[in-house]
Amino acid sequence: MNLFVFLGPTLTVREARRVLAAHYLPPVAQGDVLRVARSKPDALAIVDGYFERVPAVWHKEILWAMSQGIHVYGAASMGALRAAELRAFGMVGVGQIYEDFVAGVLDADDEVAVAHGSASDDYRCVSDAMVNIRATLAAAVRDGVIAETTRGELERTAKAEFYPTRHYALLFEQGRRLGLPQEELAALRSWLPRGRVDQKRLDALALLQRLANLGRSPPSRKEVRYRFEHTDAWEAALNAVDETAPSDIVADSAR
Repeated sequence: MNLFVFLGPTLTVREARRVLAAHYLPPVAQGDVLRVARSKPDALAIVDGYFERVPAVWHKEILWAMSQGIHVYGAASMGALRAAELRAFGMVGVGQIYEDFVAGVLDADDEVAVAHGSASDDYRCVSDAMVNIRATLAAAVRDGVIAETTRGELERTAKAEFYPTRHYALLFEQGRRLGLPQEELAALRSWLPRGRVDQKRLDALALLQRLANLGRSPPSRKEVRYRFEHTDAWEAALNAVDETAPSDIVADSAR
């Protein structure tokens, strides 16, 4: 299969290639799906994506890609968000984070947001994703490291932080200020290196494995049940997107 995967801080390309041979691109931004879809790949997968300071991927460009017969998958981060939002139109989501967005357990995009470095630094995370903190604290309760009340307080504290400042060091400091049991905080600190749960990474790997399995028996052309509307807004979007070829994007990413 001819596959393109938008990947960034969730998982390194080096790790991803061990699971799936594909064209790996930087985190998706507005217009990128449209650019790549013009080359008619068999499938696109979104793991990571830009937002806030860089315009996020449009829903409509994903709908257009699927209307062109391209299978579109998502997981872990921006991919899980868009897959949950577009599941009724045929975008396929994979993993626990996607399932939690669909079920309404998660309902805000800051749950998957992280601050991270540049491509030259392998998009190294400098904050912790809220979904990973939630999964880690839940695991700590299951392992008997902290009580449920402590988990709840730490989770609420983390959620109250702006996403770029979420990290465990701050969480321990806030826990101390809240007067949470010091023995539990000490036990959590000791347990964390081996017990931390990276749910985003797990979901990304699950997506890549699913695509690898799919490659052994490639699906037919994507069929959709909606009619794509070429509105004035869509035509303006087309005009705003340059003609950068997918091969150029891959080369830029490699550099």
